[in-house]
Amino acid sequence: MRAFLALAFVVLFPTMAFAHPDPSHALGFVHGFSHPIGGIDHILAMVAVGVFAYVLGGRALFLVPAAFVGMMVVGFLLGVGHVNVPFVELGIALSSVVIGGVAAMGRPIPVAAAMALVGVFAIFHGHAHGAEMPADAGGALYAAGFIVATALLHVAGILAAFGVARVVGKYGKLVAQVAGGVFALGGIGVLLGWL
Repeated sequence: MRAFLALAFVVLFPTMAFAHPDPSHALGFVHGFSHPIGGIDHILAMVAVGVFAYVLGGRALFLVPAAFVGMMVVGFLLGVGHVNVPFVELGIALSSVVIGGVAAMGRPIPVAAAMALVGVFAIFHGHAHGAEMPADAGGALYAAGFIVATALLHVAGILAAFGVARVVGKYGKLVAQVAGGVFALGGIGVLLGWL
């Protein structure tokens, strides 16, 4: 667990190495960072990815969130390049429904299938980030911002699941499955305009 936290710190805070901050560059990072945490639809899906990874366990703890982030970058490039991806908002809303629902079922699935599942939905999230990037935001720093925010939300889902599991003991996976169901219901709320 310590190695995981150390790796998460190194991956999530690369901008700490910048010795000469430029406010205009920081603005791009801040815009990118705020986009995923500025909408309940994004938060639900990204935390659900972390809970889903916890439910699957093993290599999925790292590979499922990494697949989401990687494919989100692909979606971002499509959005910046003005490549039309149909049903982006619907895909974003459905992401927490499907990912949370699969986590709630708690059935073991191959890690590659889990990676493909979250990767498809990540394209929608990434496309929205790219299409909605402010004109004055630097693309690389903007991307770094939403990547860091997304990874933090994934880590939050994983750590919350581990924390709850410590408290409830052998029922930890069951509680994580219930949380997946809550994320799925939240996604339905987004689809219906309740959230």
